[in-house]
Amino acid sequence: MKTAKNNRQVKKKLIVFVLTLIFAIAYIVLGSKIATDNSSFYANKDEDTVKAKVVSITKSESSEIELSSSEVQITEWIYFRAEILSGEKKGSNVVVSQVIDPNYYPVQQKVEVGDKVLIYPSANSNGFATESPWTMLEYLRSDNLIVLFVLFAVALIVFGKFKGFTALISLLFTCLSVFAVFVPAVLNGKNIYLWAMFTCLYIIVMTMLFINGISAKSLAAGAGCLSGVIMSGVLTVIMDKVLLLTGMVDEDTLYLQLLDTVNPIDLKGIVFAAIIIGAVGAIMDVSMDISSALNELRINSPQLSKKSLINSGLNIGRDVMGTMANTLVLAYIGSDLCLTLLLVAYNKSVLELFNLESIVVEVLQALAGSFGMLLTIPLTSLICAALYFKKTPLSERTIMEIAED
Repeated sequence: MKTAKNNRQVKKKLIVFVLTLIFAIAYIVLGSKIATDNSSFYANKDEDTVKAKVVSITKSESSEIELSSSEVQITEWIYFRAEILSGEKKGSNVVVSQVIDPNYYPVQQKVEVGDKVLIYPSANSNGFATESPWTMLEYLRSDNLIVLFVLFAVALIVFGKFKGFTALISLLFTCLSVFAVFVPAVLNGKNIYLWAMFTCLYIIVMTMLFINGISAKSLAAGAGCLSGVIMSGVLTVIMDKVLLLTGMVDEDTLYLQLLDTVNPIDLKGIVFAAIIIGAVGAIMDVSMDISSALNELRINSPQLSKKSLINSGLNIGRDVMGTMANTLVLAYIGSDLCLTLLLVAYNKSVLELFNLESIVVEVLQALAGSFGMLLTIPLTSLICAALYFKKTPLSERTIMEIAED
């Protein structure tokens, strides 16, 4: 009897997993087509850039420019032979030049034999050519990152088993929803606010279904998370008016506007999207922590009253909130640490510093995300109490079973 019940549960989980996978793929495929207007957004990018391995250093040249009596600027040209590792000319040996010019940042390290690099033809669209037919673009770093990701994936699956596997799948679809749907939608002039909310909703639903299937725990965590994201979005829109934001926070935003001068990208919409997409992960973490903890309490302590369960959720939420608020603030500071250092170094007035739009937006991101988490804690606790206090307090109760109660 017990074996048959376990088999039914495994079968249900497998069906939910397959249906969730179909839903996740369908959103990416259809969303990408709508976002890109059926055009191949990423087509023909980097078609001339290929991987290569340095075989030998041929020669090096340098030129000096005297900037002052005590300062000399040196530009170096290093020529080397490399074996092409990708593309139509894979296996060919070519001559490549590396330019080390202090006027262009970042200044690259000199290549050595065995280094893997990215190269492109020197004769570009402007018709210019150098002494060598190929020019070094950058060091090849993505291969090592792939190795690190594979190690992370293996560790995640070994530790988390099937849930680790589903977490990895949800991470993959989260990245696809941003880079294959949201980014093309923004660059093709779609409504940023609408597509940002679509992206967050998709990430929440897809992640909850992959991790816990169709269950009361998923429903409670998903509803609580969505309420927190909506709170962050509404607060961002309100503060956008109050703070008189323009969206022009750094030089990158200027480059965004220059992409299409006729129909420029809505920079304030970018701020909105950055805040809610940046906060959805932390808010989802809080809602799932509370939902999962209260579910375990309800199962292992069935004598707990609904009020006690809610109070437990609030207490757990307070502890989680203390660290999550720091997580958001430190994440935003760390992501723009260079900008922060420059602003502090070149602004003598503290009053001026904290009224710069770039700093104001960073603070707004942290506060809006934290407000979203604050709302998530009581709502998730209330939803959990409503769902878990049914006739059968089991962790794998499905929505259909709840409805039958």
